[in-house]
Amino acid sequence: MTVRPQPGRPAASRSSRPVMLGQNQYGKAENRVVKITREGATHHIKDLNVSVALSGDMEEVHYSGSNANVLPTDTTKNTVFAFAKEHGIESAEQFGIHLARHFVTSQEPIHQARIRIEEYAWERIPASDANSQFIGADEVKHSFVRQGQETRLTQITYDGERWEVVSGLKDLVVMNSTNSEFWGYVKDKYTTLPEAYDRILATQVAARWRFNWTEDEQRMPQWETSYKQVKKHMLEAFAETYSLSLQQTLYQMGARIINHRAEIDEVRFSLPNKHHFLVDLEPFGLKNDNEVYFAADRPYGLIEATVLREGCEPRIPEDLTNL
Repeated sequence: MTVRPQPGRPAASRSSRPVMLGQNQYGKAENRVVKITREGATHHIKDLNVSVALSGDMEEVHYSGSNANVLPTDTTKNTVFAFAKEHGIESAEQFGIHLARHFVTSQEPIHQARIRIEEYAWERIPASDANSQFIGADEVKHSFVRQGQETRLTQITYDGERWEVVSGLKDLVVMNSTNSEFWGYVKDKYTTLPEAYDRILATQVAARWRFNWTEDEQRMPQWETSYKQVKKHMLEAFAETYSLSLQQTLYQMGARIINHRAEIDEVRFSLPNKHHFLVDLEPFGLKNDNEVYFAADRPYGLIEATVLREGCEPRIPEDLTNL
């Protein structure tokens, strides 16, 4: 016969254990929620992957198994779906703010909520002829194709008083087919890389940026506009920088964002150098005049750095996988 332990009565005294509980959190990860907003025959889609992490007075559930302070993770999942209906999804950031505020203010044992969201973008499928009356012509208003570019990201943290919003993107692949060089670097006996005075520069951008909105009394950023403008300045800097190194391009991308977006104090990038090597065609009697390349997927150079507004302290983790 199995005897179940009584909650709140551990088999051994807690003080007798030579260990203690450190940082802890719990929640429901990767809640996929799709919200359709219908404006007559025209539909709009928000497609999110929402992860909730809660922390606070949770010592007893670890020490003794008492669930007295535990809001079930299934409840956090249900809240995500209910809030999509009750509040709608204006933006990933605004939706995360609604959730974080709810968990901290509605549950006394919960002192901090962290909401992480990935957003997957969709664009409309255009009809071949908007004026045609063939069957299904109206699908131009409610048919979509998943965009194959970046995934939008945000992380909202709230402790009942202060907010921290770190947004960003990943998997944004960009390329300059010229206006990039790499030469004048350190050489030792193991160096075989030839200097390049006209090369392809390509990378897969992972970026995070931190907003300086931290209190409800402050004016909240326009989240959708901010994201579009940050991406715009990032891409413009990549395209317009004559690059002597990927580090130089990274700095120009971050500086362009800081200089143009007053709501952002910090930007961190992780940029893998997606190497393109010229193929030797001379064995075939052909001259390769910067035309044919081999795209190598690994190993790759990895360039990472933070760009800050003067006077600001860095807060985005150095390892972006922590976000």
